[in-house]
Amino acid sequence: MNKFLAHSNNIRDEMLKTISKASLEDLFTQIPIKCKNFSMNKPITELEAQLQIRKLAEQNKTKYAKFIGGGVYNKFIPACISYVTQRFEFLTAYTPYQPEISQGTLQAIYEYQTMISRITGMDVANASMYDAASACAEAVLMAHRISKGKKNKVLISNKLNPEYSEVIKTYCWAQNIEINWFEDIPDNLEEYFAVLIQYPDYFGEISEIYKINTTLIVCANLSALAIIKPPIEADIVVGDIQPLGIPMNFGGPHAGYMACKEAFLRQLPGRLVGRTIDSDGKQAFTLTIQTREQHIKREKATSNICSNQSLIALAATLYLSLLGEQGFRQTSIISANLAHALSNMLRGKGIRTLNKNFFNEFVIEVNNSDKFLEQLKNAGILGGIRLDEKHILVCTTEMNSEEEIVNYIEAI
Repeated sequence: MNKFLAHSNNIRDEMLKTISKASLEDLFTQIPIKCKNFSMNKPITELEAQLQIRKLAEQNKTKYAKFIGGGVYNKFIPACISYVTQRFEFLTAYTPYQPEISQGTLQAIYEYQTMISRITGMDVANASMYDAASACAEAVLMAHRISKGKKNKVLISNKLNPEYSEVIKTYCWAQNIEINWFEDIPDNLEEYFAVLIQYPDYFGEISEIYKINTTLIVCANLSALAIIKPPIEADIVVGDIQPLGIPMNFGGPHAGYMACKEAFLRQLPGRLVGRTIDSDGKQAFTLTIQTREQHIKREKATSNICSNQSLIALAATLYLSLLGEQGFRQTSIISANLAHALSNMLRGKGIRTLNKNFFNEFVIEVNNSDKFLEQLKNAGILGGIRLDEKHILVCTTEMNSEEEIVNYIEAI
């Protein structure tokens, strides 16, 4: 048997040249020097290494009141979610191709699909995507397939999360799809195969959604849909399930969701789990409509998405099951109430909120964003996301307290 051979120096050099890097060290230039200067002068025991690393970790400042959103949210996570997802039966992101030994995982995914469909008001949902950014991009390609390639332009809101926009640009560049950006949807949409909007948008604003004469894609915040009208006018609804019991974890892992009208079922990318009856008349679950997938259709598949992020989807399913409809709604009400309370108190300090209608995120206007945020940080508060020199995106969740709201105001 041949041993596995790692890349040769020549292959490494060729790969580095392709991405315009001179050395392997260049791949880690984003890590601050002070973080890389970690060395042990002599061999030490595992216990000694743990103590030394723990001592270094204690230098990190982590106890901040958090008012940062923008796609990743500090949400309450019931303790049992971690316990269940770490059981060996579930601790994998691998797709359960063998239904006879994967009934538990398949049922969990089926329940997840059902919950997503009910929250979004769509007919069907798939078994999850990598994240909201790839879900948005896949939705654009899905809409292009629905149009049968007769049109090659997509219209996308410039109020979409900028990280999602960058991923869409990459997908569309590879497919020779032209992107036009808009502030307000124009009246004439004849040249576009789809329109993509965010609800609420990246800046927290909730705008009315109405039916248009082309495929409508809505990137929606699931937490917001607990208390605002679901986007039933849409043809495809996508987004991130991170707010559903998924830790922030320095930005990952995430998972995206995708739901649509039944008419477009066969154009959905990724996995679908269906419920049926086995030969003994008992309930059974299995992957279905697999003729869309790359392991059967190869280059004619609807997508090359190869993972359904089942572990993250399981966590979201547990979260929704534990909270129930009432609990899910209540966390959103608390988040919204805190946001509006903070906005009102800021207004009393002469700081204007630019939003007309918002859920739990809003934009404020200040004299100097950097100075404003630094002042809050010195008081132990992460005050929001800097948009530009005068504007900040502020967010609250149920994890914030009234005391933190008061501290925010006092710190400025």
